[in-house]
Amino acid sequence: MAQVLNWVLILALLGVLTAAVLVPRIAGGTPFTVLTGSMEPGLPPGTLIVTRPTPAEDIRIGEVVTFQIESGKPQVVTHRVIAVRPGPEGRPEFLTQGDANETPDEGWRPAESVRGVLWYSLPKLGYANNVLTGDQRQLAVHGVATALILYALGLFTGEARDRRRTRREPRPARRATH
Repeated sequence: MAQVLNWVLILALLGVLTAAVLVPRIAGGTPFTVLTGSMEPGLPPGTLIVTRPTPAEDIRIGEVVTFQIESGKPQVVTHRVIAVRPGPEGRPEFLTQGDANETPDEGWRPAESVRGVLWYSLPKLGYANNVLTGDQRQLAVHGVATALILYALGLFTGEARDRRRTRREPRPARRATH
């Protein structure tokens, strides 16, 4: 039973690592951490969200987008699109609002400010994402993956050793019954 729990734990951790790091990297997604309660209850603070680039023309009312607050600056906000209108040169502009906010965000967001549309989210993992820098995160991922692989190999070799011992041990002789 303990061995089954160990394997479940290993697979769960590998799944989390895959969802938080590998999938976004391969699919071109970008991970962000929700820092405020403006998107509660669905996306509480500490949630790791992964967005993926989407053509502005394909973004619809009701979708959650991450956008730059000010062009050229790294600060972003993740809110829901509540209205869309054609902007200058026909490109869409978006009016956004946090799910927990009573009023829309100030001003319309140009298509160029949108960094991506919410793809999926992982509760609580954003805290770890915030603590580590990019290089530290990469090192931590490699370290955890290596540790999990070594742990799994240890379980596997221990199991194989136990099976060999069981096969080598002579079986107790049965008593004849009359």
